[in-house]
Amino acid sequence: MPRIKSDCLPNAGTVATYRGRSSSSTRNVRVIAEASGGRMVVEAIGRQGVPVRLTVKQENLLPMQPGLFD
Repeated sequence: MPRIKSDCLPNAGTVATYRGRSSSSTRNVRVIAEASGGRMVVEAIGRQGVPVRLTVKQENLLPMQPGLFD
């Protein structure tokens, strides 16, 4: 299954969708900062309900669906 390439570079503080290795590991994250090597530092809610910071590839971040918070 080919991935959709994301050319957008999200700004710090924006909310995006992170798509991991499988389609079941999709989660909403908040972008914290840009890291080196085409990666971004994001914050998500962990398994125990505590915010965790992750470093993910920029190509795995997608914009949020339109009208999600309308």
